[in-house]
Amino acid sequence: MGFKCGIVGLPNVGKSTLFNALTQTAAAEAANYPFCTIEPNVGEVGVPDERLDKLAAIAGSKQIIPTRLTFVDIAGLVRGASKGEGLGNQFLAVIREVDAVAYVLRCFEDDDITHVEGRIDPTADAETVETELMLADLDSCERRLSSLEKRAKGGDKEAKAQIVLLEKAVVLLREGKPARLASIEPDEQVLWQQLQLLTAKPVLYVCNVDEASAANGNAHSQRVFERAAAEGAEAVAISAKIESELSGLEADERSAFLADLGLSEPGLNRLIRAGYKLLGLVTYFTVGPKEARAWTITQGTKAPQAAGVIHTDFEKGFIRAETIAYSDYVTLGGEVGAKDAGKMRLEGKEYVVNDGDVMHFRFAN
Repeated sequence: MGFKCGIVGLPNVGKSTLFNALTQTAAAEAANYPFCTIEPNVGEVGVPDERLDKLAAIAGSKQIIPTRLTFVDIAGLVRGASKGEGLGNQFLAVIREVDAVAYVLRCFEDDDITHVEGRIDPTADAETVETELMLADLDSCERRLSSLEKRAKGGDKEAKAQIVLLEKAVVLLREGKPARLASIEPDEQVLWQQLQLLTAKPVLYVCNVDEASAANGNAHSQRVFERAAAEGAEAVAISAKIESELSGLEADERSAFLADLGLSEPGLNRLIRAGYKLLGLVTYFTVGPKEARAWTITQGTKAPQAAGVIHTDFEKGFIRAETIAYSDYVTLGGEVGAKDAGKMRLEGKEYVVNDGDVMHFRFAN
């Protein structure tokens, strides 16, 4: 699995249109990258990666299996959602399960599409969405603190640790700041993530722009990009209208259509790259005659843990990893050529996997 991205936004910003367009575009890209609907508002897409195709061609792989990205289209938020307005708290459980939250913001003018608050102001929209999530987090934290106090008094160490983290979040939330700004120590990270606070999730701003602004953005999206840069977040400009049109075209028609608009690729690709950068993700590959497959891991992952993504037995019995850099694999014509040139390395337990590594794991049963 690549990552799970929740898509949130106010009504009429193009959120669901974008969800449908991105997943349909992925289905249209190639049979190797299928889209499947898990639930009405959840879609999985294969992550397009030209490197995987090249590796498969060199190895003569019968099957290509990309890493996957899950999009979750969350019901449109409105001001007061945290207090039950609109669909209220129905969206909360869904957001808690995602790795990152994409705020879809309206960055286009269209008199025929009414904005729920009567103006086009994407940064104000972002603040509205964030405020509702912060209010929901604050309510959740305060209720949890109340229930944890009895356990802590009874000597429950985990309850005490949770209280420390929840209090950090509450201080920020009461100041109108998201929980992701909290200073969390390395040994607190696992417990912090288990709290599943909505505003602790990394944020990806998705600017839904008009067709003419798809290549370079516009004044509205520029303000969003500035906001993202100030927060250390990521932003990407995509035209849901263009993505919708792309999804109905054949491969050669899509290329020509994109070229006419000054675009080299679908918006899905840019969104995926932004998400990977935001979450610090990298990809390694396993390649052979049976299949070529991509695996997503967090940057800094060591070889045994990378092997564990394939199967827990690989991590438990890890001996070493036969490793070839992607560029060497391609330049030297595959595994045999890389071996002959001395470019295959035997890496141990402390090896940090690099993006693009082609790996074969040796392990003890």
